[in-house]
Amino acid sequence: MRIRCKPWAKPELEACEFCINEPESLKGRWDSVFTKKSPLYLELGCGKGGFISQVASANPDVNFIAVDIKNEMLVLAKRKIEEAYNEKNLKTENIKIFIKNIEQINDVFGDGDKIDRIYINFCNPWPKSKHKKRRLTHFRQLEKYKDFLNGELWFKTDDDELFNESFEYFEQSGFSIKYKTYDLHNSDFKENTVTEHERMFMESGKKIKFLIAVPPLK
Repeated sequence: MRIRCKPWAKPELEACEFCINEPESLKGRWDSVFTKKSPLYLELGCGKGGFISQVASANPDVNFIAVDIKNEMLVLAKRKIEEAYNEKNLKTENIKIFIKNIEQINDVFGDGDKIDRIYINFCNPWPKSKHKKRRLTHFRQLEKYKDFLNGELWFKTDDDELFNESFEYFEQSGFSIKYKTYDLHNSDFKENTVTEHERMFMESGKKIKFLIAVPPLK
C-alpha cells in the first residue's frame, strides 16, 4: 500500500525529543544517547509503532531503538509511543526512533554497538524472485546484522514462504535457530506481544510463524 505524503510528518519528527535526526553520527556509540546503561533492543521496520510502543513502555529497564523508512509511518509510531508512555506516566528516556533504509543499516550501527536483541515483525515478504534480496531476513541483511548483534534475533511473520526460505538464509549466514514454531499462539512461547498486523492475521485465520536465531560467535 502506497503511503501518501504528509508534509507535516518530517517537522513533527524533527521536533520530537526521542527522534534522532542524524543517526549516522551515533555509529559505534548508541549507548551514549540513553540516560542509563541497559540492554539495547532494536526493532527493524517498526511501522505504525503498535509493537514498540507496547514493549518499550512495559520495560523501562531496557533501552529500545525503532527504525522505519518513511517519515509518514514513523510519525504515527511517534504518536503511539507518546500515548503509551503518557498512559503509564513515564518519560520517554528508554526509547529512540529514526528514519533509515534498513538496507543501509550498517551506516548507523557498527562494532561498538552491542545490540542485545533485534525484532523483525511482519516485514514485507517480497515474494517475487527478483525482489527477495530486499527481505529483512535475507542472507545479505543477516551479514550486516552480525556486525552489531550481540544476542538474539526474533522474527515473526504470517508468510509461509518467507518463513521457510529464511531458514536457508540463517544457515547460510551461520545463525543457529534457538526456537521455532509454525503456530505461535498455540505454542509454549509466553513472551509474545501481539501487534496490529498480528491481530488482523489471526482474525483472518492465519497462523503466526516465529523463530529466535542466534548469530555465530565472533
